[in-house]
Amino acid sequence: MLRGGGGSVEGMTRLVVSVPTPQLADDLTDVPDGVEVLVWGMDAAAPRTEIDIVVPPYMGGSAARVFAHLDGVRTRLVQGQSIGYEHVLPVLPPGHVFANAASVHEASTAELAVALTLAAQRRIPDLARAQDAHHWETVFAPSLADRRVLLLGYGGVGVAVAARLAPFEVDLTVLAHRARDEDGRRIHGSDELHALLPGADIVIATLPGGDQTRHLLDDAALALLPDGALIVNVGRGSLIDTDALVEHARRGRIRAALDVVDPEPLPADHPLWSLPGVLITPHVGGASSAMRPRIAKLVRTQAERMLRGEPPLNVVAG
Repeated sequence: MLRGGGGSVEGMTRLVVSVPTPQLADDLTDVPDGVEVLVWGMDAAAPRTEIDIVVPPYMGGSAARVFAHLDGVRTRLVQGQSIGYEHVLPVLPPGHVFANAASVHEASTAELAVALTLAAQRRIPDLARAQDAHHWETVFAPSLADRRVLLLGYGGVGVAVAARLAPFEVDLTVLAHRARDEDGRRIHGSDELHALLPGADIVIATLPGGDQTRHLLDDAALALLPDGALIVNVGRGSLIDTDALVEHARRGRIRAALDVVDPEPLPADHPLWSLPGVLITPHVGGASSAMRPRIAKLVRTQAERMLRGEPPLNVVAG
């Protein structure tokens, strides 16, 4: 697909963009004049030796295999489709600039965070199992209203979660890596975590992975939570010491609603699957109808900025 005209010579390519699927190419029919869009799944050799913007497929543990096909290709930007990028940095070939997909998944991930919190609090899994058994069962469940919620992380997802919690009448405390005042609220620093945990009924984790946050919620941290506390994790599985969580959940001390786990995918025989008070979804925070138009919008924006000589958004490496 080639756009031509405007201020350029008719049919002249000024910018080449590769995308991994025909669907994403179809979503980019309104790119600026002079932008050529190619479909390249990065599962074979590149169709060109020079591609200005490369959009890889949605990557998990396959980043190294995908990036192997960048060998010999000159790029100006590699535009990822996920917010997280800790799996990308160790395998990104030298000479390439990488941007994450901030702005694409925040709304969907925040929706799921609130959905998991509500489902766990109102015992929706128990009620769904009762429906499967055709059994009318009335339960008295803890509310979300009036709960003391500790939100870990105040990046894009954290901000979106905080906004969606506002109508639920919770007592919200926010913690991030750096203490500051933002959006009219006090953001506590990470060194205050252990002081804040005893006062939390619900902990919602939205932090990224990496060495700085690995096992932030370890056995010592979990032990500080009050009995019956709920942990919701939509950040990265490595934020929680899984073995410690299993022990606390097995004793009925802690409940959990997890969209991300460690290890991932969770083995079929892992004890987390069957522990009481544990709800698991298979890393689907961003997997909604919001993703496709938002990634197209981001790619379009990056192309427009590049044509204007402006730096790309969301650069995290290179």
